[in-house]
Amino acid sequence: MSDDQNPQVEGDEQAVPEGVGPQLRAAREARGLSIEQVAAETRISARHIENIEEGAFHTLPGRTYAVGFAKTIAKVVGLDQEDVAAMVRAEMDIESPTERVAAPSTFEPGDPSRAPGGKLVWFSLFAVVLLLAGIFFASRVLFSPGAELPALTAEEGQAEGEAELADGSGSADDATPVDASGQVVFRAEGEVWVRFYDAQNRVLSEQTMQEGDTYAIPADAEGPRIITGRPDLLAITIGGRAVPKLSEEIETLDGAEISASALMARQAPPPVTESDTSVN
Repeated sequence: MSDDQNPQVEGDEQAVPEGVGPQLRAAREARGLSIEQVAAETRISARHIENIEEGAFHTLPGRTYAVGFAKTIAKVVGLDQEDVAAMVRAEMDIESPTERVAAPSTFEPGDPSRAPGGKLVWFSLFAVVLLLAGIFFASRVLFSPGAELPALTAEEGQAEGEAELADGSGSADDATPVDASGQVVFRAEGEVWVRFYDAQNRVLSEQTMQEGDTYAIPADAEGPRIITGRPDLLAITIGGRAVPKLSEEIETLDGAEISASALMARQAPPPVTESDTSVN
C-alpha cells in the first residue's frame, strides 16, 4: 500500500515548477488565462510577460520594473505578490554576476543612488535660463536699429521681466493662466521608462526616454494616461507653459490621467466648503 502511494507523492512534489517565471506561467494556465488576457488586465505588454515567464529578467528596462511587473502578474494569477517579488530579486542576484560587475555604470530606473543629484538638475536649469537670456538680448542688439536703443528705463525693465517669465525664469504666480486646450508635452530629465496609453488601453507610445527627449500627447487622444517608475524625471508643459510634475518622488504611477484638464486640476486649490466658512 505504501509503495503505491510513494510515487504519487513524489509526482505531486515535482508538479511545482522551479523558478518564479515557470510558476507564474503555471498559475496563469491553471486559471485558463492567455498571455493576451493578462496583458489586457495588467496593461503590461505581452512581450514583457513572456520574458518574465521565461525568467529572462535582463530583457526588462530595469530591476524595479522586473519586480513590479512580476508582482502585478502574480496578483492576477493568484500568487502571493511578496513571495514572487522575493524570488525575482533572488534570481536576479544570482543571474550573470560577472556581467553586473563588468558594467557598474548601467543606469537602472528606480534606483535612487544612480539618479542625477538635485544640485546638478538646478544648475542645469539655471544654465539654460542664462543661455536663453543671452540669446534674447543678443537678438535685440542685432535686429533693432541703433537709433532705437534707449537707456534702460523702468518700462524696459518691466519688459525684460516679462521676457524672463516667458522663458521660465520668472515667478509662476505672476504668469497668465495655462490654456487647457494647449498640447501636453513630456520632457525627460534623465533616463526613464514610460508608457503612454488612452482610455481604451491603446498604447500611444512605450519607450525608454533619454535626458532631453520629449513626447507630445496626440491632440485626439481620449483620456491619455501614463505608467512610469520615475515621474520625478518627467517635466511637463501645456501649450509651452510649465506645470508641476506628477510627482517629485521615486514611485510607480499606474493609470494617472495626463490630459491638459486633468493636469491643471491636480494643481487647482481645493474647493471651499460651507463647513470651512462657518467655523469662527
